Amino acid sequence: MSWLDRLALWTFGSGGGVPPVSGPAAAPPYGPGVMAYSVLDLRDEKLPEFMRGGWATKAGRAVNERSAMSNATFNRAVLLTASSLGMLPLNLFRRAPDGTVAKAEDHPVHRLLRRTPNSAQTPFEFKSYMQGRALLKGNAYAFKVPGVRGVQALWPLDPDRVTPVQGEDFSLRYEYQPRVGARRIFQQDEIFHLRAPWSSDGLTGEGLLKLAAEVLGLADVTDEAAASFLKNGSSPGGVLQHPKTLSADAIARLREQMEDRFVGSENAGRWFVTEEGIEAKTLPGNSRDAEGVAQRKYQGEEIARMTGVPRPLLMFDETSWGTGIEQLGLFFVTYCLMPWFVAWEEAIARSLLNDSDRETHYAKFNEAALLRGSLKDQAEFFAKALGGPGAGGFMVPDEARDKMDMNPIPGGDKPAWLQAAPPATT
Repeated sequence: MSWLDRLALWTFGSGGGVPPVSGPAAAPPYGPGVMAYSVLDLRDEKLPEFMRGGWATKAGRAVNERSAMSNATFNRAVLLTASSLGMLPLNLFRRAPDGTVAKAEDHPVHRLLRRTPNSAQTPFEFKSYMQGRALLKGNAYAFKVPGVRGVQALWPLDPDRVTPVQGEDFSLRYEYQPRVGARRIFQQDEIFHLRAPWSSDGLTGEGLLKLAAEVLGLADVTDEAAASFLKNGSSPGGVLQHPKTLSADAIARLREQMEDRFVGSENAGRWFVTEEGIEAKTLPGNSRDAEGVAQRKYQGEEIARMTGVPRPLLMFDETSWGTGIEQLGLFFVTYCLMPWFVAWEEAIARSLLNDSDRETHYAKFNEAALLRGSLKDQAEFFAKALGGPGAGGFMVPDEARDKMDMNPIPGGDKPAWLQAAPPATT
């Protein structure tokens, strides 16, 4: 939606959102009767949200994508989550009638997830982009290009240009306004829709730009205050005391020293040049500086709470984790990424599989790629998984070799402990 459209909706009112549109010739949402004029309050704190596509905050800052991603802590949290999910393998599996499970490599959806989602993006780029949109905006959309064998490609759509509308029969349609060209209306089965876990209406998700707007707005003000202090603040090393009144010339020279030599961070700690019997005394540390540092750190912690990313992964925790890094990775996967795994897997089942496929096929992330640990840990795991004499394992050698990206071996489809067992005697 353009800023002119947002301004019109703000001026004339629309009941809190974009109203359903039944067709190209739908009447404008200006309410009943004739309205000769309307008053627009330019002082309204929510106006920047409509004019700039951001969210107004109590701190007096409109939070948008650009300002949010300029925050180092928030940037780290979003990029880490989006890139981690983007790099994980996402496979489509098929469950056979006998209960065995295998990758459905011949299915067109598997090709979209693992090899070619579209002609312009790799699977990593597609998943990272969609995850980033869902994180920030609350929703990620992709148009399903039809093909001979189902969906041929998935082309992402800008969520700011997509408006979901629920019809009287409770079905959804998606109104899309491209940058160039006329508005298009897609039916529900034409769109792959990934929603954020939190939703206020059950149909669309709400992203971090909205949910964390107050936190990000306050962090922006705090950072600006620190930057302004370093740029314009003065930090002399002491105070000057004079027993009598200074002459006008002395005051002028001191003022000139103050402006030329003591403004800016590069001049912090310098001393004045005294004259006319001025006595110099040192100043104690500035408590406001310490309070500013504490406030900035607290805002970083608030961002960690909003995003679910552990503090050490945001690179501002002084704790040395050492061997605890494995538990840290487990925490990140379980409490930050796992809800998104479920959102992706269920969205794929809803939007990319038909009714018959849902009975036997399912998508699943391989989160073990983030939890492999050291080579020593992997060796101990595979030793127990393969088993040995007197201890049956739950993996065969070829399965273990596949985890390490190694080729199968003759006899690798049989348990290792069974092969190593001595022949039975009669």
